[in-house]
Amino acid sequence: MHSTSYIVRFVVIMTALVAFFLALLSTGWKDQIELNEAIFNKRAILSAVSDYLGDQDPKEMSDAEVIGIFDSKVDQIALDMSGTPLEAEDIIASGYKGGRAEDIDMAKEKKKDEADRILPLYVFNSDKGKIYIVSVRGNGLWDEIWGSIALDGKLNVVGATFDHKGETPGLGAEIKDNPAFPNSFKGKKIYNDDGDFVSVTVVKGKAGKNNDYAVDGLTGATVTAVGVDEMIRRGIKYYEPYLQKAIAQ
Repeated sequence: MHSTSYIVRFVVIMTALVAFFLALLSTGWKDQIELNEAIFNKRAILSAVSDYLGDQDPKEMSDAEVIGIFDSKVDQIALDMSGTPLEAEDIIASGYKGGRAEDIDMAKEKKKDEADRILPLYVFNSDKGKIYIVSVRGNGLWDEIWGSIALDGKLNVVGATFDHKGETPGLGAEIKDNPAFPNSFKGKKIYNDDGDFVSVTVVKGKAGKNNDYAVDGLTGATVTAVGVDEMIRRGIKYYEPYLQKAIAQ
């Protein structure tokens, strides 16, 4: 039998070798990993405007098709918290070497003081006019949640997608897994008849078919629903200074 010291040395050496090869693989595949993440994010953004893509479903598109539509149909804008568009060098100075809106990491921005954050905005140029897609991020029951909210030229909701890091399957995870939840936001309004910002409320229970400002909550996932409600209300409000000017032009 081998001595204890031999076993310890063997384990240490094997652990070091495995760590080395994993690091090597990670470095070698870094560019491909970043490309896959970029395509995943673009697919989610396009899913928020799926009604404007004809019979094309972003979930069924090839990676090349996603990139092609995104690059030809979507304008990228980065904003500071006052609603002022930023130049590429400003984005790079904030730590994003690509200098584009798609390079902005919302998880990283969420950790900054609000006044110091920058925001990505995507403008989808549809046959029916410009669609503004805002990125929102908040907290669910177990971890962070996020999404893309698409607004038309009157700033009414025309699409939404959501995702999460660790919500419970069959409960909070329904924000992503159940298409009925994001679809329920279509046609909702974020401003009342007096022009006041009211957002879209995720109610506990049923919102009612004629309620223009609310959607049904998630059964058994109250904390996640509250998180979505807060995320949308706060997230869209961040973009208001820019959007109000954009639609007035």
